[in-house]
This record gives sequence, C-alpha cells and structure tokens, in this order.
Amino acid sequence: MTLRVALIGYGIGGSAFHAPLIATTPGLRLDAVVTADAGRAAAVRERYPEASVLDSADRLWESTGRYDLVVVTAPNRYHVPLARTALTTGIPVVLDKPVAASAADARSLAALSAVRGLPVIPFHNRRWDGDFRTVRRLVESGALGTVRRFESRFERWRPEVKAGWRESADPRDAGGILFDLGSHLIDQAVALFGRPELVHAEIDTRRPGARTPDDVFVALAHPGGERSHLWMSAVASDLGPRFRVLGSAASYTVHGMDPQEDALRAGGTPLDAGWGQVPPPHYGRLGTPGATTPEPTDPGAYQEFYAAVTRTLTGEEPPPVTLADAITGLEIIEAAQISARTGTPIAP
Repeated sequence: MTLRVALIGYGIGGSAFHAPLIATTPGLRLDAVVTADAGRAAAVRERYPEASVLDSADRLWESTGRYDLVVVTAPNRYHVPLARTALTTGIPVVLDKPVAASAADARSLAALSAVRGLPVIPFHNRRWDGDFRTVRRLVESGALGTVRRFESRFERWRPEVKAGWRESADPRDAGGILFDLGSHLIDQAVALFGRPELVHAEIDTRRPGARTPDDVFVALAHPGGERSHLWMSAVASDLGPRFRVLGSAASYTVHGMDPQEDALRAGGTPLDAGWGQVPPPHYGRLGTPGATTPEPTDPGAYQEFYAAVTRTLTGEEPPPVTLADAITGLEIIEAAQISARTGTPIAP
C-alpha cells in the first residue's frame, strides 16, 4: 500500500527536509506540493516530476479522498488553520514545529484531532540527530550514572538581521529563536527527563534592528532531580559544546552539529552511502577528567520519522511524536516568557 502525501510549502523546510524524506520512505509517495512561488514550483517539477504542483492549499481540499497525509511546513501562523482544514477534510497531518503560536491553539487542535479520530504528528526531527541519539543511549543505559546536569546548545554567529517572517514581532508568527531553535532543545530535554516542575529563563534581543529574541537561556528543573540548561543564540561569537551531560559516574561532551541538515540542504537523501554518520575525529568524549575516551556517535536517522509515520497511518503503532509532547513544549515556552519578564521560576 502506497500512501499519497501532499506537502504544503516548499521553502527550506519543504525542500530540504520534508520532500527528500517523504520521497525516499518506502510506502509513501510525494503526490502533490503546494507553492505559489514560480521558482519553487519549477524546482519541484525538476526534482519530483511525478508530483503535482498546486498554487493554493484550497486545491487540496477539492480532491476528497485523494490524499492520505498532509504535511504542513508553511509559515508558523498558518500551521493551525491548515491542520484544522485537513482534519475537517478527513486527512491526517504532519505539522512542522512549532505546531502553533500558543499552547491554547495547540490544545484546540488536539481536541479536533480527537473528535475526528485522526493524528496530528509534530515534526520534531531533532530526536533523530545522531548526537542526541547517542546521549539518549548513554542516559538510558546508565553509562553516565545518575544524570545531574544536561547542557544543550544551538548557537550561531549571525549578527545581522535577515528579513523574513521569523523576525516578525507579531505573536501570530511565533517568531524569534525561542520558538525556532528552542522548540527542538526543549523537546529533547523533555524526551529525556520528562515535564519540568520549574522553568527559569533569560530572553534578550541583541542585534541592532532585531524585533524578536535572538539570545535565550532556559533552565528546567525535572522531577528526577536532573537540571537542563538550554542555550539558543544567533549572536554567539564562540560556540560551546552541542551537548555536555554530567552524571554521577561519567560525563559526555560533544561539539558540532549533526550532519543531516547540511546533507539535505546540499541535495542528499537518506539513500546515500554513509548517511548520518559522523567521522571519528568528531566523536564526543565519555569519562571523567583525565580519563575520557572517544564515544562513537550513533548515525543520525531522520528517515526513521517518516518510516514511523507510515506505520502509524497503517495502524501498526502510535505516532513517533505526539501532539501532547508539542503542547508541553509550548507550555514551557510560555512559562519561559513569563519567567524572563518577572525574574522568577515558573511552573509550566
């Protein structure tokens, strides 16, 4: 059985992430792409000649029963309206992060999903980063002992503001780095240690002309005693380790970014030899001061997200990421915003 997929949006998210993963997942077919941009439409026709190119999402809803899945990677303000229309039409949804601009909007979407009996699956692909998969393995195996501190960073040096909706100060756009990179960092921390009991945050706008946060620190206190410290920045003139995890028996520290995003942006796919693998010089280190050894990085595996989605749609297993997970992340973001304004820890 081949499931027919309609992709809404062909910017970086659609062209570099969703389309290549959908097109290379057994059991899925990229059947249609929605974009009103002539250049992007031409790019779709060149790379995916069997897919229909539609200039409006309204065209999707005219073809009742044609599509088995709608993937939404339009700008953030359109996530909930498009997902609601898809559900009302009777089509399951994969929804890019953040799924909504507010937890309340995400909860309303969850209610409709329950009523319609159709899944809304958040695209939290960073759970399949190789370095995060390595961290998860080490935490769950007990190799670190009792984890005391989890440090995670998405830091960049981009001191100039780049025009676009991600820089919008309109709350409906969910712009800024807390919604963008923070959605990933928070999701990873919660996936490891559960919903936090307290959230503390420092949220700043540093770049001249910027209207949205671009330098953020979030601290989470988890029920098991673990502390997550999360940094996200566009103005980091020095890049810290991607992960630094401190346990009672050992630590694990790794630098650099998972290679899958760069490979996808360059036109690669998971069918390429060596997909997601990190060379030994870039392995992290496991151990204690003066006694660390290289720890091989598990291969990154973004392809496993859509493989799991396929199994969800055929009734074989639950969604790989639940909408409840995304709602928790949005509740933490909202608690972080309050904490930064008040200077006090907040219960999400």
